[in-house]
Amino acid sequence: MQQEFASKLLEGAVTELSRLPGIGRKTALRLALHILRCDEGTGVALGESIIRMRRGVRYCSICHNISETEVCPICADSRRDRSTVCVVESVKDVMSFENTRQYGGLYHVLGGVISPMDGIGPDQLEIDSLVERVASGEVSEVILALSATMEGETTNFYLYRRLAPYADVRITQLARGVSVGNEIEYTDEITLGRSLLNRTLFSDSIRR
Repeated sequence: MQQEFASKLLEGAVTELSRLPGIGRKTALRLALHILRCDEGTGVALGESIIRMRRGVRYCSICHNISETEVCPICADSRRDRSTVCVVESVKDVMSFENTRQYGGLYHVLGGVISPMDGIGPDQLEIDSLVERVASGEVSEVILALSATMEGETTNFYLYRRLAPYADVRITQLARGVSVGNEIEYTDEITLGRSLLNRTLFSDSIRR
């Protein structure tokens, strides 16, 4: 049943809010009514911050991470290891790796993964620019850090084939295994198999 609105302005706000991922019309209505209940300054500040973000944020010309300048702060940082490039699916993945404070190299954001079911092919991703970076001769290692899904594995294999001509460049991927706190009984076969293949010396774990 089509919901009736007392105000066209309210209906318009609900329609726009419901376009956000994970936000249905009921949730959008609650958000819109909450904004109306707040003082005017709060609603105006929210709207202006979204406008400033949309107009001011761009994508880095090198790695395609979000940035407020032509080159993002990570790529512009002379302290980063420029010989290592970590390939990720999205900007959120860059944030996740940066939060670990364990990686000091550069990134390359593909903007998705190959997914024929969703109509996403290699040409729609930032793959050619990755190959150009490797071809420049500055990169000695490419880390494939995509999700362990069918689409992620397909993309990994495609990237591996595209980068294969550059024999001097190491193509690595994240070690995958049993997570801390997980019981073997509930671990899937693929993860368990990778855990066996990527096993390490116990002595290495107690030296840290």
